[in-house]
Amino acid sequence: LLNVRDATNAAIKKNEEIIALTKIMGLQFSTQYADVSKLRYGHLMIMADQDHDGSHIKGLVINFIHKFWPSLLKVPGFMLEFITPIVKVTKGKQSISFFTIPEYEFWKEKNNTAGWKTKYYKGLGTSSAEEAREYFSALQKHRKEFTYRGDNDDEAIDLAFAKNKADNRKDWLRNYQPGTFLDNSVSRIPYHDFINKELILFSLADCQRSIPSLVDGLKPGQRKVLFCCFKRNLKQEIRVAQLSGYVSEKSMYHHGEASLHSTIVGMAQNFVGADNINLLEPVGQFGTRLQGGKDAASARYIHTHLSELSRYIFHPDDDKIVTYLEDEGVSIEPEWYIPILPMVLINGNEGIGTGWSTKIPNHNPRDIVENIRRLIHKQTVEPMMPWYRGFKGDIEWSETDKTFIVHGKWSRVDDDTLEVTELPVRTWNLTYKEFLEVCMAGGKEKDKEKDKDKE
Repeated sequence: LLNVRDATNAAIKKNEEIIALTKIMGLQFSTQYADVSKLRYGHLMIMADQDHDGSHIKGLVINFIHKFWPSLLKVPGFMLEFITPIVKVTKGKQSISFFTIPEYEFWKEKNNTAGWKTKYYKGLGTSSAEEAREYFSALQKHRKEFTYRGDNDDEAIDLAFAKNKADNRKDWLRNYQPGTFLDNSVSRIPYHDFINKELILFSLADCQRSIPSLVDGLKPGQRKVLFCCFKRNLKQEIRVAQLSGYVSEKSMYHHGEASLHSTIVGMAQNFVGADNINLLEPVGQFGTRLQGGKDAASARYIHTHLSELSRYIFHPDDDKIVTYLEDEGVSIEPEWYIPILPMVLINGNEGIGTGWSTKIPNHNPRDIVENIRRLIHKQTVEPMMPWYRGFKGDIEWSETDKTFIVHGKWSRVDDDTLEVTELPVRTWNLTYKEFLEVCMAGGKEKDKEKDKDKE
């Protein structure tokens, strides 16, 4: 669902989920509802996965209603949710369900878990038909009502979704107390409790998987791939689709395979604008500068293996001293690896989380090595400019804009012809070609007029 808090009317009207929801409920924009008598249904129940992404969906639905029909959130019993376990532990005939991961972690700390089997319920589809009947037969336990308690609820929803509250969200996340979770034993949940005790867990997870670690320069998905390649000592070629299955199994990867395919392919790409040091080797068509890697072949056709440099940068001896994480009782990838060089500078990284985002340009490994040597000898380090392997253009620092400006290269062949020999980094060939074709067709002014109409 779209975050409608600051979205344009055009974007809102194009969102299929919003169109379906308004039609089903009989909701009318620019109408205020004191009760549900004019609606087709008297309740709106959210049945989402119990994981962090499911919490995000709940928040987006609440945000949608709060933005356009805030009075409906005040109607008792209108906004409901149906919760299912995210973790179940069993021992013989004993079974305990947990609706949040912190709740499960707290139980593990306080109890002897020997002999208990753990099962993680990634989505609603994980539950069997028998379990579904069990949930619905205990409706009072699984059905929760969201309740409005005043201005605190309005402020909490606005904090979580308004674009102009990014700095406030930073403070919100900084003040999170580890171990905090929503008490799902109660039947009524205030909106501010949902935001501050459940949705905040999604926001923290969003940052963890979107913002790379400064220690090893990797996001969790990339780290899982590297962990499994090291575990398998991947020196021989393997299909990307096959490696994806191995990573999913051995590192307890809980997201879609397409996302994992994309991560593996990205770690092997070596065209201009991709990684300066690709940790995996591209054996086959892994994409080109033509479309920024989007022209990569299907994961079932291309192969990869560890690059020769990977085990020099991430030395095997350090595998013994890193702190490994655990998921469903299985030891998985470490919290972070310890590369001999700051990979976050060498390969750069981009990511957008909740409250925070990052955009780090690539740098020359040789410049970094020289500066590390200066640090070792207690000398002053030299400033480093962004550097992309194979890039023939120029990069300069703009003191006025406080940013780096990247230049391509071109020359005038004659009065009617310009020859472009280099494009700015991550301005892809096909995109630029389409831009030139629009200009040559005289469509630039027409596009400006269309933009004015949209505004």
